[in-house]
Amino acid sequence: MIGRVRDRASFAALAGSRCRVRRGPITVTLVADEGVGGARVAFVVGRRVGGAVERNRLRRRLRVIVNQVGPSSGLYLIGARPSATKLSFMELRDVVSSAMSAVQTVSSRAGRVS
Repeated sequence: MIGRVRDRASFAALAGSRCRVRRGPITVTLVADEGVGGARVAFVVGRRVGGAVERNRLRRRLRVIVNQVGPSSGLYLIGARPSATKLSFMELRDVVSSAMSAVQTVSSRAGRVS
């Protein structure tokens, strides 16, 4: 089960993170933190995406996709642009999966450089 990001310190860490990848309408930010004890995810779906129904539907789809992908431990912020609502579930899953694997690669490279 994937947890949620709720506390201010976690959001501040995500805001300051440089491990960010954009794939199409999806942006994934990662703070690789082994002390988190699993993956914790927050979703950003702004008003430009549409009404509450569209935003909540997209958020639910993203939550299911993240549970299927099974990310490694850390804090994730997944943002969606308005064009994400036009993607089918399979297309959205491919984009999110690609972005999450790319951000993990960026994070591992940044860890080796430091």
